[in-house]
Amino acid sequence: MTASLAVGAPPTGDMVWVPGGAFRMGSDDHYPEEAPARVVEVDGLWVCRTTVTNAAFAAFVAATGYRTVAERPLDPADFPGAPAENLVPGSMVFVGTPGPVDLRHLSQWWAWVPGASWRHPEGPRSDLHGRADHPVVHVAYEDADAYATWAGLVLPTEAQWEHAARGGIDGATYTWGADPETPDERRANYWHGDFPWRAEKGYGRTAPVATFPPNGYGLADMAGNVWEWTQDWYVERRWADLSPCCLPRDPRGGSAEQSYDPAQPQIRIPRKVLKGGSFLCADSYCLRYRPAARRPHMVDTGMSHIGFRCVAPPQR
Repeated sequence: MTASLAVGAPPTGDMVWVPGGAFRMGSDDHYPEEAPARVVEVDGLWVCRTTVTNAAFAAFVAATGYRTVAERPLDPADFPGAPAENLVPGSMVFVGTPGPVDLRHLSQWWAWVPGASWRHPEGPRSDLHGRADHPVVHVAYEDADAYATWAGLVLPTEAQWEHAARGGIDGATYTWGADPETPDERRANYWHGDFPWRAEKGYGRTAPVATFPPNGYGLADMAGNVWEWTQDWYVERRWADLSPCCLPRDPRGGSAEQSYDPAQPQIRIPRKVLKGGSFLCADSYCLRYRPAARRPHMVDTGMSHIGFRCVAPPQR
């Protein structure tokens, strides 16, 4: 249902009305963090048709003078023992590899690049020329939340995001249905080619928003292009604190304390849920350009494949 068919008007900009209802959240057929699938219910809401673009984020920065986390100097107290040369503003950039590599070691295709930021997506020698309509990247959670507040909007919860991504097709694997993309289709901006070194023409980087067909609700890029921040703290087992007898309504994630990475107990940085997959999702490595897919990400770190979209705040 598009905005023109919904009761009332969107609160701002190019928004789509997503009707509320019950849907099956998660998946029992893919990655363990998506299970168990469970029917939940969400209220209807207005959702921005696309992720926030470089042009929109630039307008926010021009109006407020905001500096993103990636552009701010680092405090040595937050990084004890780190070499001084590493304590400079920057972000994580996908660099690819010269040939096939062991896919168990993602450090081979990611690099911390001083000077990388939303203005300089690949580092200080890059810029946004020709990319005004691409999704903004290298935004930490704080940056996304600040933009949303300025726009009078909020970030979606994980349940809201997944419900919207499904486009009214309950339980389907993809945003467009049950079957994967065929060779003669272009459904989403995920990795086509040999990951992480040889992408087919037109892939392997962000694409302008709405390049690919929208889902059933008219929302663009709910699969691929960039991962999207949600409000929810990440927990491995989402339903541990919910009664099995009742239909959860507008469920939320856990707490900041629960979101810490148990594999890295020395790092006390909470993690939020990302949804949607990105241009780096390859079937051979990361089949996560699906509504049920989710991953944790530390709130203080942006990357060259993470962006966001906004939704209207709940009516009081």
